[in-house]
Amino acid sequence: MKLNANKLFVAVSLAVAIVWLICVALVGLAPGSMMTMSGHMMHSDFRGMSWTLNMTGIVAGLFIWSLSAGALAWLAATIYNYLHKDET
Repeated sequence: MKLNANKLFVAVSLAVAIVWLICVALVGLAPGSMMTMSGHMMHSDFRGMSWTLNMTGIVAGLFIWSLSAGALAWLAATIYNYLHKDET
């Protein structure tokens, strides 16, 4: 089976964009709880830190994370297709 690397790029980019926006909303609605959860996820104590939510950071993060994840998915699909090129 051949993967369509371009469609996977778009699908993963959109999925990560949705997750990013949900995360931004949760940080805005419950910053303390999200800081605690982030600390647990990173095995760290983030209690002395604070969030910085501004439109530039939100938009930059949205594009950087989404496009980076999409690029990684595209690369994985391309490698997968290369490894299985003789099976088609």
